[in-house]
Amino acid sequence: MTPSIPTFAEALKVWLKIGLLSFGGPAGQIALMHRTLVDEKRWIGEGRFLHALNFCMLLPGPEAQQLATYMGWLMHGWRGGIAAGALFVLPGAAVVLALAALYAYFGALPLAMAVFVGVKAAVLAIVIEALLRIARRALKAPFLWALAGASFVAIFALNVRFPVIVVGAALFGLAATRFGWLKVVAEAEDGALIRPRTAAQTAGILIGGLALWFLPVAVCAVAAPPVFTDISLFFSKLAVVTFGGAYAVLAYMAQAAVEGYQWLSAGEMLDGLGLAETTPGPLILVTEFVGFLAAFRDPGGLSPLFAGTLGALLTLWVTFVPSFLWIFLGAPYVERLYGNRALKAALAAITAAVVGVILNLAAWFALHVLFADLREWTWGPLRLLLPDMTTLQPLAAALALVAAYLLLRRGWGMAATLALAAAVGGAAYFI
Repeated sequence: MTPSIPTFAEALKVWLKIGLLSFGGPAGQIALMHRTLVDEKRWIGEGRFLHALNFCMLLPGPEAQQLATYMGWLMHGWRGGIAAGALFVLPGAAVVLALAALYAYFGALPLAMAVFVGVKAAVLAIVIEALLRIARRALKAPFLWALAGASFVAIFALNVRFPVIVVGAALFGLAATRFGWLKVVAEAEDGALIRPRTAAQTAGILIGGLALWFLPVAVCAVAAPPVFTDISLFFSKLAVVTFGGAYAVLAYMAQAAVEGYQWLSAGEMLDGLGLAETTPGPLILVTEFVGFLAAFRDPGGLSPLFAGTLGALLTLWVTFVPSFLWIFLGAPYVERLYGNRALKAALAAITAAVVGVILNLAAWFALHVLFADLREWTWGPLRLLLPDMTTLQPLAAALALVAAYLLLRRGWGMAATLALAAAVGGAAYFI
């Protein structure tokens, strides 16, 4: 398929819409982008979308935001990448900032949480529909279906690290072509989108990106209260080590923020995670909540609200600037590999493994939406997250079923479905 490249203005409108509707963590956000960019707008081909997704899943940081940046870069170069990545984050960041300020002054926000219960239920239906659609297109051989299943079991039940799964899948893909289990054909789809780059340009991007990243860190070290230095250094480190996306970093961040820096309590950390899970934008926006409370409670001579806002903005900067840098550095070289016959089998196998990983994210999301209490069951190498069936959330389950019916059978759009689910969730708060 030859893509129909939109104008920059057309793309901006779509990226803003995606940013406003990007609920549901990485699984829901990847599903939203796939449906919008590949199926509805036909701006990006299926193969190239999955090719980019493979790369983003390997990077530290929020994979969905990086995928948006990659897609924007493909269509409109660096300005498209910046616009797409920023618009993907900013709506959710604005909501989290407002909710963090309200939380700091008034505590928990039950009405907002009730509204977002409905939103999450609708997102669950969107995720499942997109997962099935991607699986049908990416898994074109029995071997790939088996590999996707094995990938899901490895990460869901055995706690195997994602990089190990990727390497194993690539090796299996190469072996499968040798034994005739998998046949692939090199494609030149979307080849016009490839953007060559010289070594000097790459060096310039690296130097400029590092300067943008660490300039606020240096300013904080010299002229700001100590809490801002702690925030900038801690979340800069987090941006480098968070392989596996937001889910992989939550435990480490919670331990450091609660026990190490003592910026907030464990209960407040869970409240922040709940806000980040139920608002648009990457789940990693929970870091913004933490940064706000850290500076709000230790303003160093500033007003608490102003300090909290600066802490939140600083956290956003050192969290997401590295993600832009990874894409602008790596994407041109990743694009050169697209259509390479020698690598096609390995990439097909990695794509199958990614489908299994997305299924894991969808299962994780479904368990947290539908059940109030979960427990971890272990036996030898097995590690399963199991629900307490008595804590099934009837409203969430009913809304998820209704949303699936409206999306799959009645042809409703995502915005209308999300709005209806949010309204029902909010109304249920008053019953």
